[in-house]
Amino acid sequence: MTNPATDPAVRPARPRPTRPRHRGTAPAALALAGLLAAAGCSGGGAASEPPAAGAVTAVPAVVTPTPSATPASPADGATTVPLTPDVTARLDAAVQRVLTEASVPGVIVGLSTPRGDYLKAFGVSDKVAGIPMVTGLNTRIGSETKTFTVTGLLRLVDQGRAALDDPIGKYLTGVPNGDTITLRQLADMQSGLFNYSQDEDFAKALISDPQRPFTPEQLLSYAFKHPVNFAPGARFEYSNTNTVLLGLVIEKLSGQSLRAFLKKEVFDPADLGRTVFPAGNEFPQPHPRGYTDQTPDGKIADSTDWNPSWAWAAGAIISDQADLRKWAKVLATGSLLTPATQAERLKQQPSPVPDVWYGLGLFVNHGWIGHNGSLPGYQSVVIHLPSAQASLVVLLNTDVAYRGAEPSTLFAKAITEIVSPGNVYDLPSAPASPSGSGPASAAPSTPSVA
Repeated sequence: MTNPATDPAVRPARPRPTRPRHRGTAPAALALAGLLAAAGCSGGGAASEPPAAGAVTAVPAVVTPTPSATPASPADGATTVPLTPDVTARLDAAVQRVLTEASVPGVIVGLSTPRGDYLKAFGVSDKVAGIPMVTGLNTRIGSETKTFTVTGLLRLVDQGRAALDDPIGKYLTGVPNGDTITLRQLADMQSGLFNYSQDEDFAKALISDPQRPFTPEQLLSYAFKHPVNFAPGARFEYSNTNTVLLGLVIEKLSGQSLRAFLKKEVFDPADLGRTVFPAGNEFPQPHPRGYTDQTPDGKIADSTDWNPSWAWAAGAIISDQADLRKWAKVLATGSLLTPATQAERLKQQPSPVPDVWYGLGLFVNHGWIGHNGSLPGYQSVVIHLPSAQASLVVLLNTDVAYRGAEPSTLFAKAITEIVSPGNVYDLPSAPASPSGSGPASAAPSTPSVA
C-alpha cells in the first residue's frame, strides 16, 4: 500500500517524468504506499511520490509506530447487502461509470458473499483489436505479490526457522543498519531503507529498456548507495527494498528459489493453480494487453511484455480472479499460519487515516483486509471482509491515474459503497508537494509497483 493510508500495492515508486504528465496525475506506483503517504507519512518509497496538482491535501502527521498489544478485530458485525437483481444492476452501472470516467480499457470484478456472488468483465482486453474483456484472464498483480512473499516468510517463522524480531544481518550481509533492522520491520515497512525504485539511475536504466532483466542484488545496490531515511521502527514508509530483502531471506533459509518456495509453501497449499511467479517477462495465456503512461513522454504505451523482474518479490506475480478470490480469504483469515502468527500479522499500527493501517505485508482498509497492486499496465485490489465473509477482487489493464486517484481504488470504492455501505474501501489520493515535484522529478518516469 502506499502508506498505512494509501496503496498497499506492489509497485516500485517511480520517478516523475521530465515534463508534466498528461492529466497531471501521479504515477501508478502509489498504490497502497500512496495511501499512507497521502495521509501524511513521509519517506522515499512509492508512498512518498508527489501527486498531481489538485490532489487531496495531506494530513500533517508523522506516525511513530507503537504496535498495539493485541491484534485488531476489523469490521466486527460487518455485513453485505443481498445481491438482488436491483443491487446487481446498481453494481453494473457503478462499474461502467468508473470505466467510462477514468478511461479504463477493461476491468474484471469478482465478488463473493454468503448473500450471492457477482462475477463480470467490462470493456476490452485489447484496445487495438477490440477484444472484449472476459473473467478468466491471467493478469499481473503488482504489489499484491508482497502478501505472498510475507506469507512465505511467516511460514518459515511458524516452522521455527526464523523469528520476526531477528535482525536482517543474521541472514544477509551488507544491509545498512542490518544489525538492528528486524524482519518484522521489513514486513511492516518500518525499516528506513531507501526505496530502490526512487533511485534516478534505476529509473533511467529501467525506462531505457523495459525488457531488461534485473537481479535482486542489482535492485538492492540502487537502494544501498543512499543513506537510510530514519532509524528502524521510527515510522512507516513504503519501500520495495524491504520485500526484496525478505525474498532473499526466504531463499537463504529454504535453499530454494523464491519461485519454487512460494509454489510449494503458499500457492499449492492455498490451491492456487493459476498463480505463478515468472522468471522474466513470460505471461501465461490468456491475458489482457496492459496500457500505461509510465513512459518518458507520458504517452500511453502497451506494456504487456515489459519485464517485471525489477519488482521481483515486491511485485512480479501473475494470477487470475478465481485464484485471487480464494487468496483474499486465506490471507485475511490466516489459514496458512498459526493463530499466534496471524495475530502478529494483524497488530494494528498507528495511522493518520481513520480505519486504515498496514500490518505485516497487508493492510486493513475500513475492515477490508488485503492489498492492492500496480505495475505499468495493470492494477489489482484483493480484499476480504472477515465478519461478512465477503471477498472482492478487482483487476484492470491500465495503471493510468484519474484525477490523481488510482482507478483500482475508484472501482473498489464504488462497489463497496453499494455492497458494504458500513465498510467502504477507500484510499486517499496522494497530496501535491509544495514544489510540485518530488525527489526523482528530474528523472524519466519509471514503472511503479504498488
